[in-house]
Amino acid sequence: MTYYDAGDNTQVFNSVWYPNPKYNLPVLGIDLLSFNQKKYLAIVDFQPIHENEEDHALPFEEHLKPIKEKYDSLKGRMSSKFYDETQFFSQEMLFARFEDESIVNKDLFPAFQEYVQTHLKLVRETEPVSEEMPFILERQKAYDTYSAQRDPATGLFAAMFGEEWADGFVYDFLFALSSKKEESKQEVAAR
Repeated sequence: MTYYDAGDNTQVFNSVWYPNPKYNLPVLGIDLLSFNQKKYLAIVDFQPIHENEEDHALPFEEHLKPIKEKYDSLKGRMSSKFYDETQFFSQEMLFARFEDESIVNKDLFPAFQEYVQTHLKLVRETEPVSEEMPFILERQKAYDTYSAQRDPATGLFAAMFGEEWADGFVYDFLFALSSKKEESKQEVAAR
């Protein structure tokens, strides 16, 4: 979990909850951002770790759909600038860009609480599948690598603290299971 507070200019809350790999459960991913108290971005999702969403997300989406249905303001779609929403994102992802601060308390906070409670309930009620632990851990690593390579916060951190610090923070802390891919400057610029 990270919280970056640059006063009214920028505030970022990021949290990624990895269930113990003995449970075949999605990762709970949370990103809440505020810019100048005028623009907001929110993502809350049960992020499937399997390559085929049908293999992983569908069994859990039935728990999320009734929650998402209550909040029209959280039914947005992300752009493909950083992420492919077909990889490591569910169909029931809460996504919103908005300028009306009242949405935070009216929709975002209650939906966030319901997603967190639902995830906790699944963790408590799911039977362990110890024989699948190596596979699940590999998929969590793949999730981390994918996320570290694409996280737009890396640019923000690099501007504030330098590129070396930003890379270390993203690869070694935020997504500690990730494998750092050495990229050429052309590959980075093409993203």
